Amino acid sequence: MLIAILSDFGSDPARAVVTLAVFSLALLVALTFHEFNHAALATRLGDPTARAMGRLTLNPKAHLDPLGTMMLLLAGFGWAKPVEVNPAYIRGNPRLGMAVIALAGPLANVLLAFLFAIPIRAGMVTGSTGLNPWNDPSVDLVGYVIGSMVFWNLLIASFNLIPIAPLDGFRVAVGVLPAPLATPLARLERAGPAILLMIILFGLVLPGPNILAGIIRPILNGLSTVVLGGQLL
Repeated sequence: MLIAILSDFGSDPARAVVTLAVFSLALLVALTFHEFNHAALATRLGDPTARAMGRLTLNPKAHLDPLGTMMLLLAGFGWAKPVEVNPAYIRGNPRLGMAVIALAGPLANVLLAFLFAIPIRAGMVTGSTGLNPWNDPSVDLVGYVIGSMVFWNLLIASFNLIPIAPLDGFRVAVGVLPAPLATPLARLERAGPAILLMIILFGLVLPGPNILAGIIRPILNGLSTVVLGGQLL
């Protein structure tokens, strides 16, 4: 994404500056609320770890991971600093509690997308997907900002709902599936990052449809149908 924006600086610096600013703002808001919601739910369920580590805040500095943020800017995928959770502190069923805490992050992004989508669905602005640059200064900038907020929140939610460790969807699946299915799935947790990395790398180097995009697209379109009333991709 960043490479595409930088290529615009030579031909249209104004467009590139606006695109970069809106893209960065959308990511900052989406990632901060995502991680804060993890911390808030963990605290509410009895785990003091997130509060003790300074994660129960909406200050982006507490949540952004430098390398993960750079990867998001350069490659379109990345990560924030994970919120640490200690299952021993969770009240009630720890496995279900971990699933709820994991789901809290993507749900925060969906809620934000829903709120930002209100003026679009009301016909007050024409939203433009944040996947594209701000093409024309005559196009409503407010609509572009709002559309970008909707798009990136839904994309981050969709990516994190993939049931592969260390993504939130993995912890949700382990927490809600029956024990005979959850137990063998949980054993794959250590291999999850390598599996996810291979999917990403294969999508970048192999010809044909992108594997990761193929996994994300149905999730993203399902969420966008609920939030916007139609598919984004």
